[in-house]
Amino acid sequence: MKFAANLFLLFASASAFAPANLNAPRAAQSALFMADDAAPEPVRIGTRGSPLALAQAYLTRELLMEKYPELNEKGAIEICVMKTQGDMILDKSLMELGGKGLFTKELDTALLNKEVDICVHSMKDVPTWLPEGTILPCNLEREDTNDAFISGDESVQVLDDLPDNAVIGTASLRRQAQLMAKNPTWKCVNFRGNVQTRLRKLDDGVVDATLLAIAGLKRMDMQACATTVLNWDEMLPAVAQGAIGIQCRDDDERSLKYISGLNHEETKSCVDCERSFLEALDGNCKTPIAGLARIIDGKLRFRGLISMPNGSETFRTESEGEVADAVAIGKAAGEKLKADAGDKFFEMMVEMSPQQVLGQLSKK
Repeated sequence: MKFAANLFLLFASASAFAPANLNAPRAAQSALFMADDAAPEPVRIGTRGSPLALAQAYLTRELLMEKYPELNEKGAIEICVMKTQGDMILDKSLMELGGKGLFTKELDTALLNKEVDICVHSMKDVPTWLPEGTILPCNLEREDTNDAFISGDESVQVLDDLPDNAVIGTASLRRQAQLMAKNPTWKCVNFRGNVQTRLRKLDDGVVDATLLAIAGLKRMDMQACATTVLNWDEMLPAVAQGAIGIQCRDDDERSLKYISGLNHEETKSCVDCERSFLEALDGNCKTPIAGLARIIDGKLRFRGLISMPNGSETFRTESEGEVADAVAIGKAAGEKLKADAGDKFFEMMVEMSPQQVLGQLSKK
């Protein structure tokens, strides 16, 4: 099995890094800290339970421990794992489920109920609005933003090697639209589940190929699974792809102090630009949207696109400006594309049922 060894190593390594009491009841864990009146309350990190989400939570814990000596004490940081709606319903596309907030709502609730102190997110899963009473002041240094092309056939080494009528597994309308713009005969099918599940399906021949963010593969030390890494001209990434965000309550001064010290300014500026672009478009889960901001020679450069779900029509934009104007640059780019595409384009997006969009994407 092509990917079987990688999957075994991933699960073995994840087990090695997991805290011994990770699955203990939360009340029992809290009792450990209450036993010593002098011990400070732990910093509780809320996270999803997928291997990638856990890798990101453990990275956050490691960075906190490196920067703040008091957090090196035993029990100073607690990881709280919870399932989200997006994790539990895997037989439907994200579009059919409603798209926004599917991987964050339960974490938001736990944060507001003071069950956790901070939440670690993949930024591309975070809606452009945040629940009242919460803020997201921290982005860790960004990983590579590119998508990885993963082929189930060793003779297919690049995207253009795929034959007509190839079946590609992906849950992303952004990827589907860009793929079908390249070759309308390719068939894109819904491909949900964590990275390991998707690679297993590819190994079993369910699809001919799939695409995943190279950032996630790198964070789990699985980049060797990538057949090739696509450049931005081949596949423009999702808004905030490759970035980790850390959220807290807006009145929690202790958590704010800790996570603000981890913020990577360049990443934050780029992510703020991209999310401003997305917000200006008011993108819904039926609209394929891609956006990437980079800082080059002291200037912020942005590229973005919107597309019909079947890739038949695409609108692109590029802009450049001062880093301090990141949010304004993103907003202007979004407003430009909105004007270029016209009201009719977005009205069609709203009116399309999930079945209509999926029908376009999966027709032979």
